[in-house]
Amino acid sequence: MQNSTELQKEAVFLELWKQWYQRSKIQEESMHYEWLKHTGEYPIIGVNTFLGKDGSPTVLPGEVIRSTEDEKQAQISSLHNFQKANEGKSEEALKKLQHAAINQQNLFEVMMDAVKYCSLGQITNALFEVGGKYRRNM
Repeated sequence: MQNSTELQKEAVFLELWKQWYQRSKIQEESMHYEWLKHTGEYPIIGVNTFLGKDGSPTVLPGEVIRSTEDEKQAQISSLHNFQKANEGKSEEALKKLQHAAINQQNLFEVMMDAVKYCSLGQITNALFEVGGKYRRNM
């Protein structure tokens, strides 16, 4: 029979191996995805495919529609009005979101509340502040 110290060492080893294996599989899939993007086998508009007025060599749309300057300015104005109207509530919602992220809680419910008062940019920046940005190992 193995003593408890040996069993504990084996358990730790197995746990570390599982974590390594999962990370390596995720990294492998990520590299495959990046390769598909790089070669153009997986076209993504704005990343590896850019549409001009005549379309693109990878994707030929029936029609390319772009926002007018007035539409862009209206959207920006709408965003500023939304942020101003929810100024007090957004700060509280973002703090709750950051607290949940730091404490490794489920973010779904907190985020569903935050989107009522915060823009996508505000939420993204708040999460970057506490979690940083993902950088793939190479």
